[in-house]
Amino acid sequence: MRRDIRTVEDVLGLLDGLFAPGADRWTDGAASWWDGFYADRSRPVPFFAAKPDESLASWLERGLITPGRALDLGCGPGRNALHLAAGGFTVDAVDLSERAIDWAGERLREAAPDLRARVRLHRGDAFVLTAGELPGPYDLICDSGCFHHLPPHRRVGYLALVDRVLAPGGHLALTCFAAGPGGMGCELSDAELYRPSGPSGPSGLHGGLAYTPDSLRRIFSDLEEVEVRRMRDEPSDSPYFGESFLWTALFRRGA
Repeated sequence: MRRDIRTVEDVLGLLDGLFAPGADRWTDGAASWWDGFYADRSRPVPFFAAKPDESLASWLERGLITPGRALDLGCGPGRNALHLAAGGFTVDAVDLSERAIDWAGERLREAAPDLRARVRLHRGDAFVLTAGELPGPYDLICDSGCFHHLPPHRRVGYLALVDRVLAPGGHLALTCFAAGPGGMGCELSDAELYRPSGPSGPSGLHGGLAYTPDSLRRIFSDLEEVEVRRMRDEPSDSPYFGESFLWTALFRRGA
């Protein structure tokens, strides 16, 4: 008989374990899964292309976000990090996958020297990296596809990270699965995700969680909404990434 729950992290770990083995996409233990995901660069995955999110580019062009220090969560092959660097940001880019970081490093080495100097790549879990590795404060947290892979209980750590490292007046730029017609992702309620779906209990997040605008507003209610909208579809020859099954959201922290 074990009675060893004594911290919040113990509770979070317990809840992680309710999901089926192999369902983890959110802790450092998922690194090997993501390495497999990024192993074949020729796969027709839209965000493998070296293109920034159309929403991120739009916010920069409209002056809604301005150069400063940025944290890119789940940076993948570095497409948004490089665009932010080109826009004048200095960027800490983090991903669980060593293959993704290697790919981002290759793209970085091909970039102009001034861009290379503006980007630092980190292989690891942004929620457990030390303050020395991700010192903050950041004027921008960019998240294109990380948030929707977190189970509900891990939002606690996500919000704590935002609270800890986002500078006063800073912005959170988010891209995540959209619920509803034309959307993508799992639309089970938070509670339903923890209910047994078979003999072994809950299975997983079914590829990622879908959100509504109202759910995003509730979760990030400590921040001021700047813009929440569907991402625009972008054609294959566009310089930007855009898929309408995603929400884009820009929130601002009070000064």
